[in-house]
Amino acid sequence: MISPGQLIRLLKINRILVKHGLDEIIFATHLFRPVRYLLYLAPWNWLRQQREPRAVRIRSALEDLGPIFVKFGQILSTRRDLLPGDIADELARLQDDVPPFPGHIARNIIEKSLGDNVNNMFAEFDESPMASASIAQVHAARLHDGREVIVKVVRPNIAGVIRRDVSLLYILADLAERYWSEGHRLRPREVIFEYEKTIFDELDLVREAANASQLRRNFASSEILYVPEVYWPYTRKQVMVMERISGTPIGNIAALKQQGIDMKQLSERGVEIFFTQVFHHNFFHADMHPGNIFVSPEGQYIAVDFGIMGTLNPEDQRYLAENFLAFFNRDYHRVAELHVQSRWVPENTRIDEFESAIRSVCEPIFERPLKDISFGRLLLHLFQTARRFNMVIQPQLILLQKTLLNIEGLGRQLYPELDLWQTAKPFLERWTADHIGPKAFMKAIYKTSPQILEKLPHLPLLINEALEKIHEGTLSVEFKSRELENIRTEIHKASRRTYATICGAALLISAVMISSLYVQGDFSLAAIPVLGWLLAGAGILILFSVRPGRGA
Repeated sequence: MISPGQLIRLLKINRILVKHGLDEIIFATHLFRPVRYLLYLAPWNWLRQQREPRAVRIRSALEDLGPIFVKFGQILSTRRDLLPGDIADELARLQDDVPPFPGHIARNIIEKSLGDNVNNMFAEFDESPMASASIAQVHAARLHDGREVIVKVVRPNIAGVIRRDVSLLYILADLAERYWSEGHRLRPREVIFEYEKTIFDELDLVREAANASQLRRNFASSEILYVPEVYWPYTRKQVMVMERISGTPIGNIAALKQQGIDMKQLSERGVEIFFTQVFHHNFFHADMHPGNIFVSPEGQYIAVDFGIMGTLNPEDQRYLAENFLAFFNRDYHRVAELHVQSRWVPENTRIDEFESAIRSVCEPIFERPLKDISFGRLLLHLFQTARRFNMVIQPQLILLQKTLLNIEGLGRQLYPELDLWQTAKPFLERWTADHIGPKAFMKAIYKTSPQILEKLPHLPLLINEALEKIHEGTLSVEFKSRELENIRTEIHKASRRTYATICGAALLISAVMISSLYVQGDFSLAAIPVLGWLLAGAGILILFSVRPGRGA
């Protein structure tokens, strides 16, 4: 049920759509197509002169609708799987720059949040904001000990405005799912849900401060990325105080070159930062547009604005790394397999057909020099191809796609000859070697060794109980036919093979545990390593002796 306030807001939205000539988009939907002729009879249609391109009109309409719609347009611009290229490019030009609210209101919010007078907390406080955005604005200040800081203050009453506009977006999403042929596959409600979660997270400056602190710890000893310090005694949900940094905006290419910054190294460092955050730390800055990045005179990146951070679960990490490497190696069959295994496309998808479609997209691109290939664009072409195979959009990958496109575009802006493939491939190969294969297995064994040692004394008793239950179950049945007798024999053999497998594995694990304890210095006897090797050898022999059709 639409409330009176929502109805008024919808009427305002409709007026803005008509103003920018976007009513034709509404009439193109399945619901209004039968009465589309009314569009041509509308009196405002006769008054329209030569109009700007559709994409420009959409951007202008979002700017007129206000900061919440601007921010939604910015996030939507990263979803090129949903949008035509011209609209995505135009939405990427949306600027999150809105008029500031008065400085005395910011002062009142700070004093109410921190419970003290601004003059008691700061030696200086500038009521004129340094920058103003849709969620918050920033003021310069200086602490009594002389440290220069910035004070970020959330806009007053912004939460209510966000709730109102997000509720309208849900209404539009419901209409899209009902009347748009692509609505079910593109899951617009889930897109709105991700946007809602992201924008409400940005309202909590304690969360942003925690994000900044975590990222600062991750790169504490790094020479390529600096994260400003958060001053926690002055940080609350609506106020955050952070170290003030100085540097050159990364978009000012001329100034960077004038300072003698190595542009090739700078662009490659940006790629390294991205892959380190995604695959090593699994915690990445997901809003790395030029306005949030500065460069020190030494060529070190400086990041600000930590309201939007991204993480991936281990499965998505693995599939992404393997997908990237498969692309680098032009192994399209593996790309198709991974999409099915990760359920990004339905399980009943024919891999050979999907592989053929991927090859037809990728091969023309790979014929160009590597430095001219945009990996972000390649992924977008792949998503467009996968639409034929009912690829389901993965909301958890939205921020990653956005960040990858930002980083690649930024790198190419800094150094047009940037070869993303050459920079990223060694990193991915190292990650794969560390997380997949024997090395990763041994790391997992070592990591879980305390739990294994704790349960090891109980293993023989558990094995004995399991085998007794199996034995009793097979003896209690009186088989009268040859077929049932064969089944009994196979079950008995399987039990013996299971027992042998468990024993062999237990010996092997015991050998690993003894060896690790010896390496850590928990044992001093020289015979301990020999015992470990003997146990390992015995375990391997038992495991290799277990084959289908044999007892043990």
